[in-house]
Parts: sequence; structure tokens; C-alpha cells
Amino acid sequence: MLKSVKIIKKDIKNFSIKVKPSGEVIINAPKDASDEHIGFVLKKREKWIISKQEFFAKFKSREKELVSGEEMKYLGRSYRLKVNESKEEFVRLNRGTLELFVRDKNNFKKKQKLLDEWYKDKALICFFNIINEFNKMVKRDIKNVRIRKMKTRWGSCNAVKSYINLNLELIKKPKKCVEYVIFHELAHLIHPDHSKKFYEYLSVYMSDWQERKRVLENSLD
Repeated sequence: MLKSVKIIKKDIKNFSIKVKPSGEVIINAPKDASDEHIGFVLKKREKWIISKQEFFAKFKSREKELVSGEEMKYLGRSYRLKVNESKEEFVRLNRGTLELFVRDKNNFKKKQKLLDEWYKDKALICFFNIINEFNKMVKRDIKNVRIRKMKTRWGSCNAVKSYINLNLELIKKPKKCVEYVIFHELAHLIHPDHSKKFYEYLSVYMSDWQERKRVLENSLD
């Protein structure tokens, strides 16, 4: 049974459903839609809705305090965080430890900023190398690539403008998952929607894309 469903009736022809990061479900329905029809649509999309709610719940459960001993992820591997007081502020990977040097160990925002910058630097190198490699196959111009934190998706593509957006959190996932997301978005430059041809294209050039997707969706960090 779905909870926290908000129904909005509008002057529209088709239904649309959105799941907010809070887990709330919003369904936009035609003005003349009956309660039975709305219930049927919700039931039909129930698995998708629940998967989205679980996705957002995972993000909430991963909130960290950024203190020594916490587990941090980088390209699918686990590293222990070690926070050090230091006049110089920086982050470095030292074998099995992710070392964070900061003036004030209790300044959460500063620690988060330093870590985000470190992850962003790593993502720029990793993501662009993968983009360049897969674009040898796709052969499409890419006018802009943005790496940022995204709450609802791992990536997106604007096929008209040739823009690609990638979630910064991807740098914490196994490389094969990063490759899947990037190839998925690059493929949209050829097939803009999730049509049969789009998935056929994925299957031809990345035969194990479903397994990569499964690993990505089941990873907790």
C-alpha cells in the first residue's frame, strides 16, 4: 500500500507521477479522472514508485558526521576517514585511508567542502576519460558536461543541446557502474528517449548493462 500520495487534478490529458526526495508521491491527473482510474494508475506504477522511495531512503541513510573512523567510498572501494588538525587544508588518499586535513575538526561545512572538492577533482579526470573512450563509439559532439550533486538521478542528457549532467556521487561507485551511467547518457545523443531502439543499442555495445545497473542500484554508498 502506497503512503503519502498527493493527487492534483489539472486540465491535462495524461497522468504524470513524481516521487519527491521526502518520499511523497505526487500524481497529476486529468480533471475528469475517477478515483478508480487514479488508483489503477498508481497500482500500475507501484514498483517504480517504491524503487524511487527506496533510492531516496538510501541517500538519507548515508548521511555522515565526517569524523575519524567513518567509511568513505571511492570508485567502489572502502576507505577509513581520518580527520587531522592542520594549518594547511587538503585531502589525500593514503593506502586504505582517506586523510582530511582541516584547521577546525568540528567545522562540518568546511570538511564537506574539502571532500566535495577532492571528489570533484577525481571525478573530472575519471568521468572525462570514460566519456572520451565511449564517445569513440557514439561519435557525437558534446558541448557541455556538468558534474554536480543530484538528488533524483545519476545522470541526464539534453540531446538537443548536447549537454550531459553527471551526479558527483557516481565517483564513489564501482568504475563499471560509472561506465554504465556515462554510456547510458551518451546513447541518448542518438536515441533521446527510452525506446526499444535505445535499449537495443545499449545491449549491442554494453551487453552487461543490466548487471551494471543492478550493482549501481543495490550499492549502499
